[in-house]
Amino acid sequence: MIKCNVTVCGIISRDASIRMNTEGKEFLTFPLRITIPATDGQSMNIEVSVRKEGERSETDGFRNGSRVEARGTMYFKRRGDKLYLNLFADEICKASEDNADAIKGELVFRGKVGQRIEDKRDKKDKPYTVFSAFSAEKVADGFEYQWVRFFCFGYEREKWLQAGVKVDVRGEMNLSAHNGMINVSCKAEELTEYVAESSNYNQ
Repeated sequence: MIKCNVTVCGIISRDASIRMNTEGKEFLTFPLRITIPATDGQSMNIEVSVRKEGERSETDGFRNGSRVEARGTMYFKRRGDKLYLNLFADEICKASEDNADAIKGELVFRGKVGQRIEDKRDKKDKPYTVFSAFSAEKVADGFEYQWVRFFCFGYEREKWLQAGVKVDVRGEMNLSAHNGMINVSCKAEELTEYVAESSNYNQ
C-alpha cells in the first residue's frame, strides 16, 4: 500500500473533460504535466492524471496550457516499466506563472524490506540508515511491485529492521528520474514494524 498526501503544481496538457464514476457521479479529469529533476542533470516531464468531483460547467476553468495547483491524495499504479500517477484532488486552483513545477507531500507506505540495508554515518558522524522496500499490487494472475528508497536520519538502526520484514513508513516524499524512469524515495519520519493482527476463532 502506497498513498501520498500531496500538493502538485504543473501545466494542464489537455482540456478538462467530464466522466462518470461507477456510482453515477460526475467528475472532471485532465492530465497535468510536471517537470521533475533527474540524477543525470537533465529534467524529465511526467504526467499526473488528476480527477475531482465536479460538473460540466467547471471544465472551462481548466484549459490546455493553464498552470494550476492541486491538493489531494495521489496513488501509484505500476504496469511493467510504466508508472502511472493518479491524483484524487480535494482542491484545484489557478497558479501563478512564477510557481515552479512541484510534487510535494507525505508518503504513507506499507510493504516489505529488500535485501540490502546500509548503515551509514554523515559528515558529523551521526548515524543514518538507507534501505529499499516494495509494495505489491495484485494484478490479474500476478503482481506488480513498486519500490521506494528510504532514508532514516538521526538514529541507529533498530534490530528488528532486517531484510524481508514488513514495515509501516511515513515521511517526506521525493520523485526524481534516472534513465527515463521515475524513482520514488522518502525521508522517513515514522518507521515501525508491521505485524498483522491475528484472528482468534472460538472452536
